[in-house]
Amino acid sequence: QQAEANRNRVLLVAAQRFRERGLGGPGVAELMREAGLTHGGFYKQFSSKDELAAEACAAAIADNLVCYERLARRHRGNFAAIAAAMVSEHHRNSPGDGCVLASLGAEISRSDNSVRSKVTDGIRKIVDLLSGLMPGRSKKLARRKAIAAYTTVVGSLVVARAVDDPALAREILKAVREELAARDSEG
Repeated sequence: QQAEANRNRVLLVAAQRFRERGLGGPGVAELMREAGLTHGGFYKQFSSKDELAAEACAAAIADNLVCYERLARRHRGNFAAIAAAMVSEHHRNSPGDGCVLASLGAEISRSDNSVRSKVTDGIRKIVDLLSGLMPGRSKKLARRKAIAAYTTVVGSLVVARAVDDPALAREILKAVREELAARDSEG
């Protein structure tokens, strides 16, 4: 039980720090120290930093799914309200706690298959959840809308974080919230 608790603590720290600083940013010794463990204990939990990256990305995207599920319940499936909560200054300013794709998408695309496979599984689950919230005459249309909306949310955070003009960043987020609300009301 203690070993599992230690492993989960390392995953939590790594998922946050990787989103803040990139997959190559924090070293194993730093992550272990922050988790309150020794560097030597790392290899009792993980075979390599690559394995840690894959597991941390899986944990981060699982947290993202839980966030979407919680927002879906809170907003009774209203995707515009869910998107407004996700496309926010808080999420823009808190990469360590937010969308793993908005923080690490480009790095994940260049990562090994273990990282990409874990993220792919999470994205499928998020798209499935969002598909059930989308208006549409068919499952295929609802899925298409879910994919377009999800990638718009992720992309808006990437772009809003990339610019150095706070007013432009706010304008980007506002435009995306309004566009997604308009799409949602169109059915």
